[in-house]
Amino acid sequence: MQATRATRPDPLSHDQAVGLVESFLRFPVQQLDVPLALDALALRHRFGISYWDAAIIEAARALGCHTVLSEDLGEGTDYSGVTVENPFR
Repeated sequence: MQATRATRPDPLSHDQAVGLVESFLRFPVQQLDVPLALDALALRHRFGISYWDAAIIEAARALGCHTVLSEDLGEGTDYSGVTVENPFR
C-alpha cells in the first residue's frame, strides 16, 4: 500500500492503514470480472475513453448508479445511462 511506504514524508502506520481500509467497508464494492471488463472494453471503443474510466462507469452501472463524479470525463456526458458530474463545478 503506497500510503504506508516508508519513503513517504508522512506514511500511515499499519494500524492507521487497517482502520482506513476497514472504514471503506461501509461502501459497496463491485468486483472486476470478465463480463464487466468486456463491457468496459465495449464502452471504451464506443466513446473513445480510457479503459480505466470505462471500467469505473461500468462498475457504477453494475451497482445501480446513474451518476459518476469525475473531473476528467466530460461534464454531463451520458455513457449509456450513466451520467458524469464534475464535483468541482
